[in-house]
Amino acid sequence: MVTAGLLGAIVVAGLDGYRINFSPSEPLALWRIVELDRAAAVGDLVFICPPRTAATHEARRRRYLRSGLCPGGIAPLIKTIIAVAGQRVDVTASVRVDGRDIARSKLADRDGEGRPLTPFGGGIVPAGSVFLHSAFAGSYDSRYFGPVPASGILGLAQQVLTYAP
Repeated sequence: MVTAGLLGAIVVAGLDGYRINFSPSEPLALWRIVELDRAAAVGDLVFICPPRTAATHEARRRRYLRSGLCPGGIAPLIKTIIAVAGQRVDVTASVRVDGRDIARSKLADRDGEGRPLTPFGGGIVPAGSVFLHSAFAGSYDSRYFGPVPASGILGLAQQVLTYAP
């Protein structure tokens, strides 16, 4: 009965712009999607639907991405925008944006199951796109799949209630 009640609350919250994050990329919390009424900017923490690409299909197959309501049946990601259109991103052992090192952006050669990871090659972020990052070392973000369309942004991510064990 308690489980059914909890599942019902999660579904209702999800329909009203609230999401529960179970990923270690950001704190375990109840989050709210807040409308973004301006252009996305560096430093924005956003909910975003990843595009349907070969990279996201492979990430879903490897279970990096959870099931959800975005196109392709993927859950929205919570990531920080670290570069916008026109900025240069270099991806080597870590990430640099316009020559500036991004803290906690070291790349992994392999995932937690020992499978090889292929990093994004770097370049100029195209018009209408953003480059995403999470400080969590095991995060699957633009370091691996590159820039994504800003049109996938659902809104800013605002913490409502955090669980800290």
